[in-house]
Amino acid sequence: MRPEYDFSKGVRGATSRRFAEGTNIVVLDADIAGHFPDSASVNRALRLLVEIAAQPTAKPRRAPSRSRSRRP
Repeated sequence: MRPEYDFSKGVRGATSRRFAEGTNIVVLDADIAGHFPDSASVNRALRLLVEIAAQPTAKPRRAPSRSRSRRP
């Protein structure tokens, strides 16, 4: 460390509360983290997931029933 750096009057953790208020840190499991090279790719994936989850679910379509002539 350079001599001109003087931390003798520094207070440890003085800005940690302010930092924590504006930051949301999430730790990914190793098997998931391996798929994302950086935080931007994680954010893209999560935004896509939120977009997909917000879409209304489509009801499965039933095949049209064949009309059968009824025998009396």
